[in-house]
Amino acid sequence: MFKMLIADDNRQIVSILEEYAKKEGFTVTTAFTGTVALEKALSIPFDMILLDVMMPEMDGFEVCREIRRLSNVPIIMITARGEDFERIMGLDIGADDYIVKPFSPGEVMARVRAILRRISREDIAGQLFAFDNLTINLDEYITEIDGTRIPLTKKETEILWTLSTNKNKVFSRDNLLESLWGYDYEGDSRTVDSHIKRLRAKLDEVPHEGWDIRTIWGVGYKFEVTM
Repeated sequence: MFKMLIADDNRQIVSILEEYAKKEGFTVTTAFTGTVALEKALSIPFDMILLDVMMPEMDGFEVCREIRRLSNVPIIMITARGEDFERIMGLDIGADDYIVKPFSPGEVMARVRAILRRISREDIAGQLFAFDNLTINLDEYITEIDGTRIPLTKKETEILWTLSTNKNKVFSRDNLLESLWGYDYEGDSRTVDSHIKRLRAKLDEVPHEGWDIRTIWGVGYKFEVTM
């Protein structure tokens, strides 16, 4: 049975989401502060986390950052505000999706199902890719260049995997959004650009003359073999 953590300081919202989640077959654990949410997230192997942004003691962004240091569990951020910068920030630090209050509990569960279906389709267990001095272990989300570990986020790793396993193929921003964030993602191409920028900065810390991530202006990005 799938396990879900619902973290929000609004007990009424938690109660409603818990009811819907249990109908979906989840075993539900709840938390009403950021510190308790983090403690539970790091001690229980959850399959899904619903995480409110504005919580006492520790906000959802910080909780998400700390979880991502050790876990790739799917995280949906929930907030009362819908500013673009908050959406982008949440996704940049590793959230898989973002929902703005007020919301329909049914919509939340639909997002949950979509993410779990996508993870199931990816079937990432045991996948290893190596090219030149680059190695990606998608089972453990570990990326290395010449044996040096590169501290990539979950989404950065998935972007690099998608591009590198399709050498010299150009992916549009929409292609990447649809394949890595899902068809129902409400963001825009700036999310892809932001992730690519951060990914490049980390990769460039170690020489890699045989390959690079190239921008194809007006189209998108590709993993280009340069030697």
